[in-house]
Amino acid sequence: MITINTEHTYSISDILFVFALESEAADLFDDTHKLITGIGKVNAASTLTKEIYLRKPKLIVNLGSAGSKTFSKGNVVCCTKFIQRDMDVRGLGFKKYETPLSGIPPVLEYGLKMDNVKEGTCGSGDSFEMDHVEIDYNIVDMEAYPLALIAMKEEIPFLCLKYISDDAGSDAADDWAVQVHLAAEAFKKLLFK
Repeated sequence: MITINTEHTYSISDILFVFALESEAADLFDDTHKLITGIGKVNAASTLTKEIYLRKPKLIVNLGSAGSKTFSKGNVVCCTKFIQRDMDVRGLGFKKYETPLSGIPPVLEYGLKMDNVKEGTCGSGDSFEMDHVEIDYNIVDMEAYPLALIAMKEEIPFLCLKYISDDAGSDAADDWAVQVHLAAEAFKKLLFK
């Protein structure tokens, strides 16, 4: 069993653990329902959608690495708000981050809060951000937004935990390469108490 908070406890067999890369899971999640999506929003959306229709999980847990200037390297942060950071159709009169004609607000609020874990707002986009200056989100990744959106549309509870691997700055690529391997250990320690 995994306890997320006082209201939400799930059997491990009912959970789909979603990672972008095998290195973020290592071999520590081999005994679970594990899904590797590949990098980027399209890969994440396509792979998760197929898996949901094969086996509708009772909980989707997205675990992955992310950059942040707010949270320190090595921290695990729970994301409950999501922004599609590369969606910009202001030229046609829409708000920044708003997907035109979707009815979805620019900041998607969906996800369970985990007890005793700091919360953040995740900006997902199809670029590896190395000069983060945006204040609307304090975590940077490449997959969480579509995963949260699909979970919401399919009415499946969603938990998103990000391991901070870098500061989304000029050294982000080097830091990520070293830190990403520590993510699985941090997730397992937090979830399987």
